[in-house]
Amino acid sequence: MEKIVALLIVLLMTACTTYESQYVGFRPAEEYSNRQHVAGLTLGAEAYADKDNAQKAFGFDVKKAGLLPVQLVMNNQGGKTFEVHAAQTFLKDQEGRLWTLITNQTAVERIDRATEMGAIGKGAGKGAILGAAGGAILGAAIGVVTGRNVADAAGKGAAAGGAGGAVIGGASGDQDARKRSSIAADIREKGLEGKSIPPLAIANGFLFFPAEAKTAKELRLQLRDKATGVVHNLILRF
Repeated sequence: MEKIVALLIVLLMTACTTYESQYVGFRPAEEYSNRQHVAGLTLGAEAYADKDNAQKAFGFDVKKAGLLPVQLVMNNQGGKTFEVHAAQTFLKDQEGRLWTLITNQTAVERIDRATEMGAIGKGAGKGAILGAAGGAILGAAIGVVTGRNVADAAGKGAAAGGAGGAVIGGASGDQDARKRSSIAADIREKGLEGKSIPPLAIANGFLFFPAEAKTAKELRLQLRDKATGVVHNLILRF
């Protein structure tokens, strides 16, 4: 029974998924089979449409969070500065449907919902409910182990758990702003939205599409020369 109590504690502590940033490696652009060349720029792309590959790369179930990431790698050996024209960049799935890019803000919101940070941010309410329920379960289990009255132990556990949960919930609420800021910063760092690819630079980052697109057949990418406004339309097939 002591093992059961320990297991219950672990389960209660890990009930909510948390967000952890993880670095994602990349190959040189020239090594991608779908590589394209334009104006001194070489590009390669990889789609994380497979759940297992996506989870391995990101350290959490990014597909369940509502995102289908496409990693874009660029080697700019020309003299021009490029940027991705988001409004004219699409993901084509195996059924021929096109999907638009989602903004970094939407990506943050989707991850936020999936990791339950919005719920944690509500503070004492959620913390108290979880604390009371958890306290009752642990109280009952401890009552069995120690030979005390199970109902009495469960009641006392619920009261203690509720009080503790309120405190924990409040503390979580205080930390929520920092967590949200951390998620937003991580998405901005990984995402290509609003970023430039200067001359003589190697760059990589992610284009985020909605996970409602179950598959990825090709990336229809539009690049824009920042100096002249000239656009280049490219298709990278997966």
